[in-house]
Amino acid sequence: MDKDRPYWNMRIEPLLNTPEIRPVQFQNLKKHMVQLYEKSKVHRDYCNRNGGNPDRIQSIEDFSKRYPPLDKDEIRAQLLGYVGEQGFLGVFENLFTCTRRDIVLIATTSGTTGTPTPYLFTKEELTIFSETYSRVLWRCGLRPGDTAVHALALSLFGGGIPLVWVLLDFGLTLLPVGAESGSERVLNYTKGFSQIMGGVDVIWMTPSFAEYLIERAQALIGMDVKDLGIRNIISGAEPGAGIPEVRSRIESAYGARLYDCMGLTSIMFASCNHDTYQGMHFLSEDTCLLELVDPETRETIPLEEGAMGVGILTPLAGESLTVVRHFTGDVMQVSTEPCPCGSTGMRIKVVGRTDDMLKIKGVMVYPAAIDEIITGFVPKVTGEFRIVLHEPPPRVEPPLHLRVEVGGETPQEALEALAREIEEKMHSKIRVRPRIEWIAPNSLERSTHKTRFIEKAYEKKT
Repeated sequence: MDKDRPYWNMRIEPLLNTPEIRPVQFQNLKKHMVQLYEKSKVHRDYCNRNGGNPDRIQSIEDFSKRYPPLDKDEIRAQLLGYVGEQGFLGVFENLFTCTRRDIVLIATTSGTTGTPTPYLFTKEELTIFSETYSRVLWRCGLRPGDTAVHALALSLFGGGIPLVWVLLDFGLTLLPVGAESGSERVLNYTKGFSQIMGGVDVIWMTPSFAEYLIERAQALIGMDVKDLGIRNIISGAEPGAGIPEVRSRIESAYGARLYDCMGLTSIMFASCNHDTYQGMHFLSEDTCLLELVDPETRETIPLEEGAMGVGILTPLAGESLTVVRHFTGDVMQVSTEPCPCGSTGMRIKVVGRTDDMLKIKGVMVYPAAIDEIITGFVPKVTGEFRIVLHEPPPRVEPPLHLRVEVGGETPQEALEALAREIEEKMHSKIRVRPRIEWIAPNSLERSTHKTRFIEKAYEKKT
């Protein structure tokens, strides 16, 4: 395979984050909405209840005014109305613009915030996914023939088998070991693969799993992760790769470049190779419309430098993975200024999730912000912590209760001063003073998937 082959739609590259991309978006939006209206009863009913036939859409702004955003619960409630006598087959036949026999692969979300959401892929969806993710690979410096290890969860999830298909289609030499095989097997297989292939150009895993392997590598395989010969790490599925302290720890331990990535199929965001984290470039403006809205009023917020709001996504292509104006729950901050890396595309930083947000005396706090602060105290602490909630969120009666693992070399007599230091840092950065409960190293469960920062003590009350 040609190692210098560009990704398939290189003409879009210079148009990203420019006025010239808007006509492309509008053309694709109009075409896609008309197709949904004609072939999907669910979307036709949604349009008729709101802004009417999409044939009348005059602009992207007109589209945003006509059709309200829908969150996961609203989408699920609407779909249940189509179950009827046919069961969920009724939803299927009324929702998609394809037939059941066109579906070639099914994946799901992890269900960390509720019921897992299924993702159904047709061949067209996999082709779109291959296109958009190839943009990520290309920007990370990867080329066909490079070596790769897949250490995300292989089963069920969008980052599993669908991603494996994309990586093979790109032309990578792939070892799909999968996070389910456990940390020892991931380390051993990566070690052997690296020795055979002369290094590993890239490995996929969550930031929390990457940090856990740092702790366990010596005990499990008798070497540090830096000796595995990994050159690049692509992470996603949770905060971490965009947090300076977490990023620094992982890159230093592995001697590798860490990339942050988010998205699926027609939607893709990925960080660049600049030494300082610049956010994730939006790489799929031609196949997905990104908007920001106020989390409470759901009024549209202009996409301009520094704007912050909840991300609203509308795929502009595909047959099954389509939700018009999907309220993601991700609170994003946008940067439209040119990136110092020189690459095109506006950038976003995910501040947190609306369903993770805590309110402490009127201050909004996200677990990712706490993670950034705690990680900054490694090795005095391990970096692992839990937010203990004694009442259902979002409102939290102060002080915020944190269980924090102490570092293995930190003496008992230093803990009181260390707690004060962390409290002052948190008060300075996020205006919250916590109550810290120290716990022994390795007391908290590690995850090969998404780390759950919240401990719901209120559910254990009798």
